[in-house]
Amino acid sequence: MNTFAFLAKSARHGPNTTALLQGDEVVTYREFHDRALAIGGNLLAAGCQPGDRVAFCLANSPRIMELIFGCFAAGLVVVPVNARLHAREMAYIVGNSGAKILVHGAEFQDGIQTNIELFSGVTRYCTDAVDGAVDFSALVSVEHALTAAVDASPEDICWLFYTSGTTGKPKGAIWNHRMVRCVIMNYLADLHNIQPGEVVLHCAPMSHGSGIVALPTVARGAVNAITETASFEIDSLLATVERLRVSHIAFMAPTQIVKLLEDFEPGKYDISSLHAICYGGAPIYVDQLKQAIQTFGPIFVQLYGQGEAPITITGMSGDRHRELLANNDPRIGSAGQTRTDVEAHCVDENDNPLPPGKAGEVVARGDVVMPGYWQNPEATAEALRGGWLHTGDIGYFDDQGYLFLLDRAKDMVISGGNNVYPREVEEVIILHQKVANCVVFGIPDEYWGEAVHAVVVLKTGETMTGREVIDFCGEHMAGYKKPKAVDFVSELPVSGYGKILRREVRDAYWVGHSSRIGGGSGTKVASS
Repeated sequence: MNTFAFLAKSARHGPNTTALLQGDEVVTYREFHDRALAIGGNLLAAGCQPGDRVAFCLANSPRIMELIFGCFAAGLVVVPVNARLHAREMAYIVGNSGAKILVHGAEFQDGIQTNIELFSGVTRYCTDAVDGAVDFSALVSVEHALTAAVDASPEDICWLFYTSGTTGKPKGAIWNHRMVRCVIMNYLADLHNIQPGEVVLHCAPMSHGSGIVALPTVARGAVNAITETASFEIDSLLATVERLRVSHIAFMAPTQIVKLLEDFEPGKYDISSLHAICYGGAPIYVDQLKQAIQTFGPIFVQLYGQGEAPITITGMSGDRHRELLANNDPRIGSAGQTRTDVEAHCVDENDNPLPPGKAGEVVARGDVVMPGYWQNPEATAEALRGGWLHTGDIGYFDDQGYLFLLDRAKDMVISGGNNVYPREVEEVIILHQKVANCVVFGIPDEYWGEAVHAVVVLKTGETMTGREVIDFCGEHMAGYKKPKAVDFVSELPVSGYGKILRREVRDAYWVGHSSRIGGGSGTKVASS
């Protein structure tokens, strides 16, 4: 089954219903369907063959969904590129994937032209008329439009999802049609049961989690509404929720939820239509989650996965959030339970399964897991050894199967022979009423090997000393876990997907030192 079949069915059932919406642009399911077939046909006419890769780097717009389903229709492999990447980073993904086509916005033209030698041999299409690129309008010409999608087997590749590359060059996780179908069906079954006509709003990059949630939205014949602002603006977001009667926000990173809490003004907008906010991409601190549920109600839906096992390995529905919070159950701080058709547990360094409560690396298997990395057999063998995806995340399952994530394996601090998980320390620091956000990591120390260090962002107008932070931690945890020192900054760097860049902050402290997980360069943040 070609994944395009989901769009074909929705277009047949509701041809005149709204499929894609951004500002004044309204695209019906019939128009969406026909434009995707035109794009697929024109890509084939331009010399692509089924299995060829088509990369895109676009700001959020209906063009993203039209291009994705156009590639599905033609049996091509879509390669989304984060729109916040540098042109050289974009070129690496285009080159590594072997993409024949790059579709990009005009805003990327200068960067591409500056590094044009890196894009040699790639045919470019641009959303506006620019030198060296074909106008996007050529892709939606009806001249070569397909009459129907090509046949595709479940094992045929349809998507390359490039990892963030925080520990090296990005790797392309292979997704096939079976895997994408599994993502669609399981989101509807286990996380949020999107209904026909429901309005699903996208305010995060559609090259990542938000775009993945757009797939089950299409399958149900619901509306994929896209915010008009390029940045995350609370007023604009909530005004859109009110105007469109949005019921589901497709994807938010924890940093966005924190921003939503900070800027929210009760009663300013009517958001009573909002029944679900999907969040993930990084852990959220328990105190922040509780505040969010108390402010907006039990509308939060958590998912835990990664590009190698997208949406998701474990999850927690809105109803489960409600139950756990009502009972003051500490499992509210978990990443939920293993999804219906996924197996997962934790293993030790020798891949031996661990009992409940024992921390180790999270491993998973099931149809949602990638078959491997694109043209990288060594990384594939390492990640999928023994038939299980090794996530690189450290956590433990309790006796009822709730997953508690501690940290990435490479982020663990070894101080004086003791293992310290940064997230555990961060969960304590964030409880302080003066703290807005924080990040914890290990820094070089002659005596301890690594010392636990905290970088803290205070709430507006608050003041605090490092000693206060350390003493507060001492009231909640073992002494060896407390930070040895604390620095304060006005903000923390985040990735294009809203994740705090722990290692970018951390690397500044390792300049001139040998790090067990890689050094770096940068300028040390201001000390307390």
